[in-house]
Amino acid sequence: MNYKFPMAAVLPAFLIFAAGCQPANPETPEGEEASSGESGGGGNSVEVWHIETGAGEQVLQDAAERFEEEEGVTVNLKQYQNDPYKQQISTAMGGNAAPDIFHSWGGGWLENFVDADQVVNITDEVESDRFLEAGLGTVTFDEEIYGVPMGLDLVPVWYNKEIFDEYGLEEPETYDDLLNIVDTLNENDVIPFALANQTQWPGAFYLMYLAERAGGEDLFADAFSREGSFDDEAYIEAGEKIQELVDKNAFPDGINGSDYDTGQSRQLMYSGDAAMEIMTSGAMIKNVDSEMPEFKEKLDYFMFPEIEGGEGAQNHLVGGVSPAFSVSEQSDNKEAAIDFLNFISEQETATEFANESGAVSPVEGAEYEDEFIKRLSETLNEADFVQTYYDQTLPPALAEVHLDTTQALFGGSITPEEAAEEMEQAAEEELE
Repeated sequence: MNYKFPMAAVLPAFLIFAAGCQPANPETPEGEEASSGESGGGGNSVEVWHIETGAGEQVLQDAAERFEEEEGVTVNLKQYQNDPYKQQISTAMGGNAAPDIFHSWGGGWLENFVDADQVVNITDEVESDRFLEAGLGTVTFDEEIYGVPMGLDLVPVWYNKEIFDEYGLEEPETYDDLLNIVDTLNENDVIPFALANQTQWPGAFYLMYLAERAGGEDLFADAFSREGSFDDEAYIEAGEKIQELVDKNAFPDGINGSDYDTGQSRQLMYSGDAAMEIMTSGAMIKNVDSEMPEFKEKLDYFMFPEIEGGEGAQNHLVGGVSPAFSVSEQSDNKEAAIDFLNFISEQETATEFANESGAVSPVEGAEYEDEFIKRLSETLNEADFVQTYYDQTLPPALAEVHLDTTQALFGGSITPEEAAEEMEQAAEEELE
């Protein structure tokens, strides 16, 4: 691999992914328990909190059953919706009610718990050589390992090949090329980009890509380490380009009130009303497979194009890890919990999880059944840089400002200069 990673003084050298940008499953009851046995740690059982749905959840369930049979330890799986989970685990950690094993996205989100001495250091308990550097770096702080990664997501621009063919469109290499595609699609009454931004994270992909393409791979890391700033001209330019896209009718109406979790954006892709969507690989592949598998024949992807004169490159990616699993210091059964982490990160389960969840495996030697996942793994190998998701790398309060200001840019209630200034003021309070 030849990719580079964003560096920051408060992050490990190999921190490249910290994904919180995953969709929830609104139909799954919060905290649904998926196995029998005593709840909580201690005794001969371990409790695992996770946010996986569908096939990914089934892989975890199957692995838990195999582990129970081989080790005689009951595994209680509890599934949570994505956004409520974040509050639930924070409350549990602070209230001495944490599970033995908990889902995280690595990066700054996990580091907050590490800094509070709430996560078990498993450096000497895991086979670190089995993991790709891109995955292990998300759970490594000060050269100590605090979890195991299970999946790597990339964020390409997905598009409908039939629509592109119908209007003679080609994958863009520059941002001007992309704007020309937007114009052509509008002229033919096709929505250029499907977007449902009620939960804010889908719109954040645009800000991350546009900022990187304008300011280059060190932009975010420098702002985070305070060697740079969040009111850099590249961030202002990114905000301007978001509002340019809005003004050019690149999105459907009411995007900030539309919910990704209920399918309001991807349904536009399935119906052919929209031509493109920027979305995580796991979410796109998993949802298409379960909701409209026949649409997969029409689907393809390209990486976000370069901005002419900008410092970023088209093989610089946005991506993240989800899930990573860690052991809580509150666990009364740490040994069994660590054994389970090692069990699910063996190649058999890791490969199965990747194939079923639509993610690239962070474990060496994975073989892929899905052609998209295979291609995405090659895309990752060819990348020179992967940008972490901002909202899981930043401290929670600053991440909220990032999401709020980005959503406001789409809604036109804030100027690019105001958004950048608000981020920088918050960064001065949170990071300095």
